[in-house]
Amino acid sequence: MRLNKVFLLMLTSILIFVLAACNGDAKPTDSGSKDGEDKGSDKQVADYYQTPEMDFDMGGRTIKVVSWWDMTIPEDNPDNIKRRENLEALKKKHNFEMEYIFIDYGEYQEKVVASLLAGEPIGDIVRLGKTYTIPSLVRQDLLWPIDEYTKNPNAFNQKVTNEFMQYEGRGYGFTEDQSNFVSGIIYNRTLMNELGITPLQDYVDADNWNWDTFIQVAKEANRDTNNDGKTDVWGLAQGGGLMDQALYSNEAQLTLGDKQNLEDPKTIEVLNFNSRLATEQVGRPSEGGDWTEPGLFFRQGNTLMYAGAQWEVGGFKEDMPDYDIGFVPFPKGPSATAYHTGEALFQSLTIPKAVENPDQLMYIWEKIFDIDSMYDYSLQATLESSYTNEDDIENARLASEGMLVLDHNTFPNFPYYEIIGEINAGTSVSTVIEQFKAQAQAAIDEVYAQ
Repeated sequence: MRLNKVFLLMLTSILIFVLAACNGDAKPTDSGSKDGEDKGSDKQVADYYQTPEMDFDMGGRTIKVVSWWDMTIPEDNPDNIKRRENLEALKKKHNFEMEYIFIDYGEYQEKVVASLLAGEPIGDIVRLGKTYTIPSLVRQDLLWPIDEYTKNPNAFNQKVTNEFMQYEGRGYGFTEDQSNFVSGIIYNRTLMNELGITPLQDYVDADNWNWDTFIQVAKEANRDTNNDGKTDVWGLAQGGGLMDQALYSNEAQLTLGDKQNLEDPKTIEVLNFNSRLATEQVGRPSEGGDWTEPGLFFRQGNTLMYAGAQWEVGGFKEDMPDYDIGFVPFPKGPSATAYHTGEALFQSLTIPKAVENPDQLMYIWEKIFDIDSMYDYSLQATLESSYTNEDDIENARLASEGMLVLDHNTFPNFPYYEIIGEINAGTSVSTVIEQFKAQAQAAIDEVYAQ
């Protein structure tokens, strides 16, 4: 009997240990080491890839980081304080200094590209726009491919290197910024309630926020509220159209690699949507203003929706203190599988080919930004400072997760505005395609022939 009790006690102990391991009490394996390298039992091991420790001396070298804004890491929150601490420790360990160089945006491209072509890059880590980098600078062998150094997902945005800044299977751009550009429909929730319009959030919740319901809402909000025979409340401030927004929201492109893409069915849907906006006079008509006019219209408080970017929300709230500002994704196009946000002037960090030891630079960048963040997600501080409504926050996150990059601005002579002008003038979509497809291809060929 005593033997049975001892056996049962031992069996129970073994069972408890196994259950504890299954419930996650056991330490994770070292996925940050290569070939089974032991990083030491006294260190907490990350559950993601980390480049193994490197030992090198940079001989007092100054690493120059060039951008069109000052990229000095501020000490404005615990995350950035930790990044600054990492940088200072790395400077001592590897014997280098860090200099952040700011060049005005208006002269940036010309100065930086000239330095690259001369073989004397203005910096070691240089911010470049995709439109003039891929394919032009990459095909001239002026930049290092860096995808082999960006495997740490906590320090590098994987989409940037592996999708947005790709050329012929290699990644040439990187960033530590895990957030994506956010754009969509910024709307006046106060005006919506006053007009008695179905809440825009209802369409999102029902997965029925698409181009048709978007136009329906915009038309419903176009009203003559004082019965003088003139519209004084509008549903949409759209400016010259919504070409870029329609492209990314329908997972479409005007260009695809080295080919024009006007005849693709998804692109045709985009052109038809913009044609409908124009011919059905959906949006508030222009009063002769420039590109800022739609934002000015929205600020007047008598326009329901504005297609804009997250960075504009703070200004709207400051200028419209009596209105509740909301956000929903740009509505889905008929060929889309999800909500999206998009960027047609994408940019990222790069390393010029004339710069030595790119592996060391990428290692330092990784170790600066590989931290345990205080935030639950990358946009948390920005979105929570912009919105008090949880739906708005979730909508912004939903849109950002589907970010796409448009490439038509890569080609300086692409007839982008000419196409929009003809569509807005009422020219049929089929006629516009026939009119511009050869010119579009010629603009692409100019760049790829360089």
